[in-house]
Amino acid sequence: MAIMFGSLTPNSNTMSLTLTTQPLNNLITNHPTNFLFCGRTLSYGYTLSFSDQRASSSFPTLLCSAANKPSSSSDISSTAKIRSEVLSPFRSVRMFFYIAFVASGSLGSFIAITQLIGALANSSRASQVPEILKGLAIDIAAVSLFAFLYFRENKAKNAQVARLSREEILSNLKLRVDEKKIIPVSSLRGIARLVICAGPASFVTESFTRSEPFTESLLDRGVLVVPLVTDGNSPALDFEETEELATRRKRLWQLAPVYINEWSGWLDEQKKLAGVPSDSPVYLSLRMDGRVRGSGVGYPPWNALVAQLPSVKGIWTGLLDGMDGRVL
Repeated sequence: MAIMFGSLTPNSNTMSLTLTTQPLNNLITNHPTNFLFCGRTLSYGYTLSFSDQRASSSFPTLLCSAANKPSSSSDISSTAKIRSEVLSPFRSVRMFFYIAFVASGSLGSFIAITQLIGALANSSRASQVPEILKGLAIDIAAVSLFAFLYFRENKAKNAQVARLSREEILSNLKLRVDEKKIIPVSSLRGIARLVICAGPASFVTESFTRSEPFTESLLDRGVLVVPLVTDGNSPALDFEETEELATRRKRLWQLAPVYINEWSGWLDEQKKLAGVPSDSPVYLSLRMDGRVRGSGVGYPPWNALVAQLPSVKGIWTGLLDGMDGRVL
């Protein structure tokens, strides 16, 4: 049995493979055969189809295709909602009271309006009109204030949940550590501060060159770089230094993104939300807890990262993990 995988086009969500069975020709021709394809089908929603081609060859050939359909960051996960409640535990209480005050003020306004209509219709109650108008103005002001506070709180909640959902999707993206080990981004929480360099191969190569003077300092601060090439070319990462320095440089740049389509899809949505052109090279800096601390268009500011991030070594290890800057 021979298996041949077809080429995967960059920025394409379709993979094709050819499965040719030589010694089992008669078995496949005369008897029904079950094929089991193992992989990431259940987790990521792949669709699989195949056709049996027998007319053109004496050996049966199965043409298979798999299409990857990653989930969109617009789908809010329950984990993101739970994390939002943990980060802002009193928000729901405040929103409840805002709604209660709006309802109370609305009821008071309704009563005041009925009283005002009655006073205007009865000349003997004309003296009550100023007092009724004063109460109605207070009720309308209260309704307007608490409605504004509620909508502001709800907007902040939705923004936080959407951000946490995007971070949750990022944490599930895969990284290749070496030829035998693939891990999700979430497994590096509390261990490393990732810097994602996303752009064409020339951009990644220049970022690699600019990071050379800061290699030792970046590693001391737990920084690891994820080069995300968006044009399908291979960056020229040349390690021509001494053996010791080359080892450190390779460690800094040892990670490689897996399933580029998922990474590119996630990155494109971030650019769209930030109003950045889709072809612009960007960088993203993550905190030790995996949350985004900084981003921008252009090359990563290696010198600023060295100046701002605390070291992961020494007696302060673990105590300064949260001193990575504010979350974006």
